[in-house]
Amino acid sequence: MNEWIWTYEGYDPDQAGQREALCTLGNGYVASRGALPECDADDTHYPGTYIAGVFNRLTTEVAGRDVVNESIVNAPNWLPLAVRPAGGEWFTPDSTEVLEHCLDLDIRRGELTRRTRMRDSQGRVLSLTQRRFISLRDPHLLALESTIVAENFEGSLEVRSALDGRVTNFGVERYRSLDSDNLEHVCSTGDGEVIRLEVRTNDSGVAIAEAARTRVRRGGQHIDPARTTEASDRYVEQLIRLDCTAGEELIVEKVVAVHTSKDLGIYSASVASDEAVRNAGTFDELLARHVTTWAHAWNRSGLRLAGDVGHTARVLNLHLFHLLQTVSKNATELDVGVPARGLHGEAYRGHIFWDELFIFPYLTIRVPEITRALLRYRARRLDRARQVAREAGFEGALYPWQSGSDGREETQTLHLNPESGHWLPDASHLQRHINAAVVVNVWRYWQATGDLAFLRFWGAEMILEIARFWASAATYNHALDRYEIKGVMGPDEYHEGYPDRDEPGLDNNAYTNVMAVWCLCRAFDVLEVLPASRRRELEEKLGITREEMDRWDDISNKMRLCFHGDRILSQFEGYEQLEELDWDAYRERYGNIGRLDRILEAEGDSPNRYKLSKQADTLMLFYVLSASELVEIWDRLGYDRDDDFFARNIEYYESRTSHGSTLSQMVHSWLHSRLDRAKSWSLFRDTLASDINDVQGGTTAEGIHLGAMAGTVDLVQRCYGGVEAREDVLYLNPRLPAELHELSFSVIYRGQPVDIEVSATDIGIHLPADSGNGSAVALEVTGQFALLEPGDTLRVPLD
Repeated sequence: MNEWIWTYEGYDPDQAGQREALCTLGNGYVASRGALPECDADDTHYPGTYIAGVFNRLTTEVAGRDVVNESIVNAPNWLPLAVRPAGGEWFTPDSTEVLEHCLDLDIRRGELTRRTRMRDSQGRVLSLTQRRFISLRDPHLLALESTIVAENFEGSLEVRSALDGRVTNFGVERYRSLDSDNLEHVCSTGDGEVIRLEVRTNDSGVAIAEAARTRVRRGGQHIDPARTTEASDRYVEQLIRLDCTAGEELIVEKVVAVHTSKDLGIYSASVASDEAVRNAGTFDELLARHVTTWAHAWNRSGLRLAGDVGHTARVLNLHLFHLLQTVSKNATELDVGVPARGLHGEAYRGHIFWDELFIFPYLTIRVPEITRALLRYRARRLDRARQVAREAGFEGALYPWQSGSDGREETQTLHLNPESGHWLPDASHLQRHINAAVVVNVWRYWQATGDLAFLRFWGAEMILEIARFWASAATYNHALDRYEIKGVMGPDEYHEGYPDRDEPGLDNNAYTNVMAVWCLCRAFDVLEVLPASRRRELEEKLGITREEMDRWDDISNKMRLCFHGDRILSQFEGYEQLEELDWDAYRERYGNIGRLDRILEAEGDSPNRYKLSKQADTLMLFYVLSASELVEIWDRLGYDRDDDFFARNIEYYESRTSHGSTLSQMVHSWLHSRLDRAKSWSLFRDTLASDINDVQGGTTAEGIHLGAMAGTVDLVQRCYGGVEAREDVLYLNPRLPAELHELSFSVIYRGQPVDIEVSATDIGIHLPADSGNGSAVALEVTGQFALLEPGDTLRVPLD
């Protein structure tokens, strides 16, 4: 293996699901798992294809209740291509003897190569080499090239090239008892080299049309073999007959176009796909365009590391690859959010959570256009967020914990605990802190880009309506002269309520309350930033009064926080009354205790009884907010703090965290970069292993963890690199771990590229003169202020 190629040797059915997820190829519009083209979906293989933003809603009766779930749709499988001796058995790794098998994922080129040698029951050996890509340049085109060699036999071969719409959403075992058939037949046809399939989602009514062109070459020349086309409901195939001699190469080229009725600038999905595939170039021509586009993406987005970090650099490149192919520039023309598990599988049903909080920071200072487009997914759903707030009894806007097609709350009312087999009530919709994540993302985008147009037309209204929500969620406690927010869940997710209460929800969650104050403060800031005319327009449109703003100010100065012990910021009110868990006993009994909530419920117990966390909750404050922002809020609220407050709280909560989320160790790594860089590096390396080692025991096969992947890349850039955009200044305060000797990268700040090189001894900053908008950049480098013009270079020694 090298820095850019991930190689998987040997055929291992037990590893197939994980490899399929990690070998997923995509382009921001569509993605397909790295399944073998000759294999149908079963308990080993899962050739899922997902189109960004295509959802469908199905209803299932569970425990006497109708449960409605909206899911990203497994689109028709475009891959099917199988080979057999005429009239014989199809060569597949499960029905023949596998002599050799290897997968090479080239992340620099966005190309997956498969090499397999198989022997059938009659001793015939077939060599199959396949290359595939999903075009980053032409987002509707997908291509598969198969080089077939009959090593020790001759005669007639049959090649089956198909489009299969009989697929269901079958990729997550715990969902399989729920209805999962999302597609209905529209048409299936074929003529000449082209076959066509059109289906429609059976509730949302989205048409999906695929067209496949299959060509054959022998000795470098195109040939016109005999073909038979057969079509049925949701399926169409071509059977191609070829004569072969032993050792001869036959090359089958399959180019596929996919469109949906949601696409812009087309007459219909079926017409667009048919025209695209007929006009497409050859496999090699399309590949060359695709590879060039990937080179441009890497030039814009790469990180360069030096030190004893070879493995680290490889994994970071893999993480960045999956990020860039999930939210590429092709997504800027779409109405889509960022699925927490990428377009790599069906876990979390393709929903959008708070993971943008971990994904956007890297994009915002690299390719801000992508962040802008993805933020508009939230902006378009502001009216729905207002409706969600009203339905929950609040004012303003409340974004749902799980969002899909139209922004309604998609969190299921029941969820299955696979440890116990029980269907349990799900209260995670009470994670109101999703609203804070939206404001953070909007405000950080504004700080990094200075994009006043976005703030004027979309961002400001979102911030103001979320501020209005927080104000309506806060109730005044006369006895304490403090405001409180009750009945919520924090990021922890283990605690859904109190052990002695029937109704779900917690009171005065520290993260929620502090972030509510931060959001209210940003509402005042955004009104100051806006031109006076736009400010008046929004105040009139939203009916914002002086009295309402006075209440916002009062809440932001009097929000209640709870403390216990040695000035420990309580995760929520009453946290100190919970029992301590015997962590050693549970580790000894179960080994992996990442999902303690499931373990405890299976034992007839509840995590609500204990001081434990699935992931950073209170500590998220130290991840999301800068030290100066935290000091400002603490002073605003009038709470005491000391120099050890930060370290003391980290130590307390870290010892009570199971790291049951892939995000957790990444956040803790960030926090330790200020305290213990060796520990930070160790936690960072653990996070890197999340998907490549499938540390959560089977979850990677259901979809990669995009927040953790993006978060590790962002950690290197913003945390170890020390980059922060705030208050019209680009701050640089690097803190490299000992293992990382040098780090270099480029960011875009307010439209101006900034090249940054960090070593153990100094930091260099250069503003290219021939790119960007030509504006100067205000910098503060380890406390020293500088104003750099394009063409300037600054070098500052580090202590």
